[in-house]
Amino acid sequence: MNDLNKRFSEVSELLNIIDIFTLCIISLGLLAIIYDRISNKARVYRETGANIVIAIGNILLNLTSYGLIFIIALWITEQAAFTDIPINNWTWALAILAADFSYYWMHRIEHRVRLFWAIHSVHHSSTEFDLTTGLRLAWIESLFEWMFFVPMMLIGFDLIQTIVSILIVIAYQTWIHTKYIKKLGWLDSVFNTPSTHRVHHGSNSQYIDKNFGGILMIWDQLFGSYQAEQETVIYGLTKNIGTSNPIKINLFEWIALYRDLRCKNTTKKKAFCLFGPP
Repeated sequence: MNDLNKRFSEVSELLNIIDIFTLCIISLGLLAIIYDRISNKARVYRETGANIVIAIGNILLNLTSYGLIFIIALWITEQAAFTDIPINNWTWALAILAADFSYYWMHRIEHRVRLFWAIHSVHHSSTEFDLTTGLRLAWIESLFEWMFFVPMMLIGFDLIQTIVSILIVIAYQTWIHTKYIKKLGWLDSVFNTPSTHRVHHGSNSQYIDKNFGGILMIWDQLFGSYQAEQETVIYGLTKNIGTSNPIKINLFEWIALYRDLRCKNTTKKKAFCLFGPP
């Protein structure tokens, strides 16, 4: 129990850092709004407002129940680890690489399994693309995403090292939600850049389910999901939800999933509806 309390204290400090970091991104997003206003650039302000409200909701949830669930789940997993990997410079590099690899598969599954798409679609539902879009994350996302990093814990990575590595992968992606930075040449095929991430948020047919990597595009290159930015990106979903209400944004795909499940008359069809592609 003392170990759990120690871990809870350590991870709580990390979660507080995340929330401070989130507030910094919100501030940068507000500065971007001011810049757009001064330069007369078009912006859908209700979308930006929805992103900020959703971000604040996530801060409040992480400070209460979700942070506790995340910590306990990974701490229990740590107790069942097959080995114990020491913490040093080499294992930090390996942990970040492992977290990025895990993130790739988590992200790909979120796009290819409808149950998880019901959560992740919140992030893709905006027809705008700016720094605040990176904060548009489903309010229940933290309840599920920890499970994709269980393999890291089982092979022996330390709890704090694992969580910090995940945070590095996530924090890296804050700067790539922008239309202001254009293509960066060969870097776009190696790293997740604004250009490659614009593709990921595109609803154009050639852009759907592409560029899942967090920091590196190497995984996409290896597993056939890489796509360079070519035609102008159309942001949002293939069928947009038509609302900027934060509550409706978080619920719209769950409602659609529930309606589809009701129409299925066999267990097999219901299972395919839940675990098949969106």
